[in-house]
Amino acid sequence: MNTTSLHILLQQYGPFVWSLSFGVYQDWGQKMGVSKDYFQKWNPEVNYRLNPHLYNIGRGQQGVLICEPYKSEICAHWRFKTPEEAEVSSEKIYSMFLSFLKEGDFVGADMAKKFLHMGFTRARRYANHRDGKKYAPDGTILPQEPDAMTCEKAKSAVIFREKWKLARENKQYLLMKEQFRRTKNEVL
Repeated sequence: MNTTSLHILLQQYGPFVWSLSFGVYQDWGQKMGVSKDYFQKWNPEVNYRLNPHLYNIGRGQQGVLICEPYKSEICAHWRFKTPEEAEVSSEKIYSMFLSFLKEGDFVGADMAKKFLHMGFTRARRYANHRDGKKYAPDGTILPQEPDAMTCEKAKSAVIFREKWKLARENKQYLLMKEQFRRTKNEVL
């Protein structure tokens, strides 16, 4: 099963197919160079709201498209096609970030921050390469678009970058992150 087919099935049939396809997805991930322990760290079958102790912070955007129910809740608002969409999207996701902090939900806040980061990086990818493909078939990096710094996606990237910066430097978030790490280390 290729990843496109898997994603179509997931859209149509949801978690049931995901649980059936989890092994296929792991196999695909290993073929694509994803380490074996990636699916040990983030499991799509876990409800991380009910089991926050199983969440791993990771690096950058790791786990952002796996950790439920946050992925589905936040992804529903994630858009970067135009600066207008990026503005609405980043505002909504940032407000979710603040709500998660207010509720004391570190995992939700971390996931919202990761979606803001991903909005920035994906918008930059499409600003640099209209079709999203960075590499040529021979593995060399394709040249950047001439208007990569001024096009619509570049403007969207700036909007997301600002919200991501606010989230990652938020003092309450940083305190909760440290506490989460400390608690996780005590358990281990």
